[in-house]
Amino acid sequence: MKTITSNKEFKFNVSNSFDKLPVMSPTLLLTGENSLKWGQNKSLLRNRMQCRAVEVKNMPGYTMGKKFELEDVIEAQQFDRETLNAIFEVAKEMENIEKNSPGSQILKDTIRTVEGYSDIIVMRHFESGAAKRAAATAGIPIINAGDGPGQHPTQALLDVYTIEREIGKLDGIRVGLVGDLANGRTVRSLAYLLAKYQDVKIYFVSPDVVKMKDDIKEYLTSRRVEWEESGDLMEVASKCDVVYQTRIQRERFGERIDLYEEARGKYIVDENVLKVMQKHAVVMHPLPRLDEITVDVDADPRAAYFRQAKNGLYIRMALLKLLLVGW
Repeated sequence: MKTITSNKEFKFNVSNSFDKLPVMSPTLLLTGENSLKWGQNKSLLRNRMQCRAVEVKNMPGYTMGKKFELEDVIEAQQFDRETLNAIFEVAKEMENIEKNSPGSQILKDTIRTVEGYSDIIVMRHFESGAAKRAAATAGIPIINAGDGPGQHPTQALLDVYTIEREIGKLDGIRVGLVGDLANGRTVRSLAYLLAKYQDVKIYFVSPDVVKMKDDIKEYLTSRRVEWEESGDLMEVASKCDVVYQTRIQRERFGERIDLYEEARGKYIVDENVLKVMQKHAVVMHPLPRLDEITVDVDADPRAAYFRQAKNGLYIRMALLKLLLVGW
């Protein structure tokens, strides 16, 4: 983990140091599996945190001074449908803002502090549960940007937002989750969010060595969400509104190269899969991809993964606005 300043990098062991985590105001701690140099971070922050916006007073649904009910973004279970709807409404506003307005005033106090520090910790860590432990210590908001094989809640938010934009509804949908379901934090978080909606059915399609873990299956069952495991991608694709493909992650297999090779390439979305999919259905992927979606799929209008990635900008703009400014 690194606390980044304009001229130095201070490193310390995240997993053993949550009780010593510095709390500074204003503060930005960028932590990651792969850290960037300060100059790269500074440019990235400027690009990502400039919400191009109209005046706050002109934003629909915004109440000056009303605090966002969530202090952190740690796991998908923390959201209810009302909160999800509110986040998605703000994300739609951010989409219009980003496309139509030359500059933002919403976060201009925050933008000043980006010159040195900011006031949210965005944390990616290799260990499941790390973000939750950090949130228990930090006095400023924590956004979990992925904790090992645990969760990736902001990805799940943009995924559900994308499904709503692409399919037009969230109740009554059929979703196929494909690939590394045992280690894929994106599909775990997505399953938690899909459980908020009515009459949803989830199909799990994966090699035997990376099947969805029992905790997710038990959670879905407890929420009366229908789920089914299948080894037939073509059959599942013909039934689903969404085929959500994920990559087989080499790094999750450690020394077991044999298991990685066994799982890799078993389920690939290609033109044959597209042929059996319904006309309204879409293919999604959290990206980056390897060979689990062939490049010829990109030209099909049902390939939603690049639009999905763009929606991530709007969702994360919305979260920054809601956590820093309020509704």
